[in-house]
Amino acid sequence: MRHFLFIPHLQLHNANAMSSPYTIGFPAMTAWLGAVHALQRKLNQQGCDLNLSKVAVSCHDFNLQTYKGRGDFVHSIVGTANPLDKDGNRPAFIEEARCHLDVSLLIEVDSLSKKKREHLLEIVQGIVASMKFASGDVLSVKKCSVLDFDEDEDQEKQLRPILNKLMLGHVLIERRDLVLTSMQEGKDALDSVLDYLKVTHSSTQDEEGKVTWTSKRKAQGWLVPIAVGFQGISELGKAKNQRDASTPHRFAESVLTLGEFVMPFRIESIDQLLWQYHVDLENDLYLCQNLITL
Repeated sequence: MRHFLFIPHLQLHNANAMSSPYTIGFPAMTAWLGAVHALQRKLNQQGCDLNLSKVAVSCHDFNLQTYKGRGDFVHSIVGTANPLDKDGNRPAFIEEARCHLDVSLLIEVDSLSKKKREHLLEIVQGIVASMKFASGDVLSVKKCSVLDFDEDEDQEKQLRPILNKLMLGHVLIERRDLVLTSMQEGKDALDSVLDYLKVTHSSTQDEEGKVTWTSKRKAQGWLVPIAVGFQGISELGKAKNQRDASTPHRFAESVLTLGEFVMPFRIESIDQLLWQYHVDLENDLYLCQNLITL
């Protein structure tokens, strides 16, 4: 028997949309798993000894804070400015991409007894309301619940009620398989990602001279670039003025791959939804990944 903490319709204000150094959009999976880890620590501090290991994210509404004026070629970030200084000038500031969104989280809880279940439901609502998720402030959240999934019973029958709770929305899954396929054809990783994101425009002309334009992408589906972790670019060791002097430190860069937003009814296994941490020390990779890909 598997158990899941369901946090429905978590409305966030000004979440971090700078999902990587190169892209803005839906918050990175590192942010969601980091929030789940923070929730686990807060539960542990209040005597609820649980391990929150995996998470699925269903997005019901998303509002990226950008603006495109009439005649503009690109969108601009809608930012906040610092107050004027004593000379009446605007101080310098760093643009930050922000978004407002409404999501539901499905979090797997390891070994949940009846007593722990009651304690969890008693305190989790207040903890969630006081937290930040992906640097966003929680405006509201509906009543949390615990969902059970019996792997010994009919999988489809057990999965359907869970997927219904994630509707209407789109769940984010990993499509690293598409990138790997392109790389096996000889393309590098960046070209492989861009190959699936670019929109190709073409025109046809009929016998009467009428021109019809069509736009298409390489693959069907709502494919997006997503940040899924980090790769170390230096050896483990000590860094000058590092925050925690007792923990080994290394510099790292963001890892990007393809993700896809799919409607929950397309999911065939509960593990297709769930993201978890994965560490590959041989390749210096610290990743978030799906248990099963499409």
